[in-house]
Amino acid sequence: MPSANPPRNGEGDRAKRGGGGVPQSLRPEIITARKLRKEMSLPEVLLWQQLRGGKTGAKFRRQHPIGPYVVDFYCREAALILEVDGEAHDRADRPVRDERRASFLKENGYKVMRIAAADVLRGAEAVADAIVMLVASPLHQPAAGPPPRAGEDQL
Repeated sequence: MPSANPPRNGEGDRAKRGGGGVPQSLRPEIITARKLRKEMSLPEVLLWQQLRGGKTGAKFRRQHPIGPYVVDFYCREAALILEVDGEAHDRADRPVRDERRASFLKENGYKVMRIAAADVLRGAEAVADAIVMLVASPLHQPAAGPPPRAGEDQL
């Protein structure tokens, strides 16, 4: 016969499903990324329509947090970051901030590709095609292991 008293906090079915705990606090970058996904610019939306769902053969994430920054688009397989730059990136201290951000990302092993918003507005499909070409055949391809020792290459 089941108990007439309801389960206490943290007991019962809710505890098995993970409910009833203290909500996790999110890093500020994650909060910013979620907000930016809802407020994407028109060039970002047009480019995302071309890149989303692996249509290009590579998987991209939009408004992805990396370190203290949120990048416009990120492809993990290619360690490639795409930044869509509008007119605002040419004003005031933005060029300096953008360079500092790009330096941080490059120092951490990412390739950064800056794309003019005007180029995306002129032809998002052509921009996406150029991105696909870059992902498919990067300029630097790592070697498949160390070079052979002397005499091993003649087997």
